[in-house]
Amino acid sequence: MDMQFEEIYEQIFKDVYLYIFALCRDPHLAEDITQETFFKAMKGLKHFRGDCSVKSWLDRKSTRLNSS
Repeated sequence: MDMQFEEIYEQIFKDVYLYIFALCRDPHLAEDITQETFFKAMKGLKHFRGDCSVKSWLDRKSTRLNSS
C-alpha cells in the first residue's frame, strides 16, 4: 500500500463519516462507527488486497459495523 495509514485517515475520514451518517442519521453513532471502522482498518490494513479503492473498502467495513 502506497499511502500511510495517517494519510488515509486524513483524506477519507470525512467521506466515511458522511457515508455512515447518511445510513444512520445519528451524528454520535456515525462518529462511533467511523472511529471503529478506522480502528479495524488499521488492524487489517495488511489484508487489503487492492481490488478496490481504499474508500470502497472502508465503506464496506463501516456498512457492516452499522448493520450490527
